[in-house]
Amino acid sequence: MFNFKDVYLTDYFIVAGPLEKEHDVKKCDMYIDDYYFGEKTVEDAEIKMQRTVLNNLVNSNTELIIGGDLTNQLTALGSSTINKNIPVLGIYSACATMSASFLTLAGFIQGKFIREGIFLTSSHNLAAEKQFRFPVEYGAPKPYRSTFTATAAVGIKLSKTSSKIKVVNGLLGKVIDSYVKDVHNMGAIMAPGAATTLVDYLNQSKTEVKDYDLIITGDLGSTGSEIFKEILKKEHNIKINNHLDAGAIFYKDFEYAGASGPAVLPLILVTRIFNNKKYKKILCLATGSLHSPVLVNQKHSVPTICHAIYLEVV
Repeated sequence: MFNFKDVYLTDYFIVAGPLEKEHDVKKCDMYIDDYYFGEKTVEDAEIKMQRTVLNNLVNSNTELIIGGDLTNQLTALGSSTINKNIPVLGIYSACATMSASFLTLAGFIQGKFIREGIFLTSSHNLAAEKQFRFPVEYGAPKPYRSTFTATAAVGIKLSKTSSKIKVVNGLLGKVIDSYVKDVHNMGAIMAPGAATTLVDYLNQSKTEVKDYDLIITGDLGSTGSEIFKEILKKEHNIKINNHLDAGAIFYKDFEYAGASGPAVLPLILVTRIFNNKKYKKILCLATGSLHSPVLVNQKHSVPTICHAIYLEVV
């Protein structure tokens, strides 16, 4: 477990997609009107989304950018940071990239290597579907248990400068075999990882679920959330009543199990959770499906990982 002192969340910027606007994903700084954002390809659109976030956050105090996305070789991050003249560290942990980047950046600040930095993550529905499943132009049907990759880019600034949101500690997760081969069932794939990390975190921090106002997972969706709770109850005798899943509450009146993608959890945190007065002690469990299309086509199951971050609103 990593403990932090004098590390704070001080600023953020969010760009969200057209479906997010349509389904009442509120309080984002900017919405794009279509998936191409004035570009010729959806990959270029995601790059532009990240670049827009950075243009609104980077200043003379920015010493490091850490982040990642779902595209091969972190295409969006690598292209959006060209000529920024700021050191960049790319990290991939699938939809748990947010928490991996968060913990790494907090560690740089805690270690006094830097005073301020930005972590950045994004996903684009059309780009992710093309890479991991099928291009949406194929019109392939999706079952209810599927989650829908959100289109959004989120940048968050961490600093030694005091603010109302304090980074207290965190725990890197272990890679778990989900034994699930269904790439449409991300919730079932990621639920074991979320349960494992939560149990490890509670044991190492010597706390109980009741010690937190909210335990929020990243993108299990409604299906994965039920599996997560069932694992905790049957295998660990833990009953959890203070849980929300960011993916499950992301879209309003949605036909699938919820939203997925590394931007889902940070977006929900900054737009709905931090400004809710009943949530002061927040344990975040960002979940990731380490999904390789090559290995899935070779009939492998999909491994999963989950990293924990504990935040306090002071």
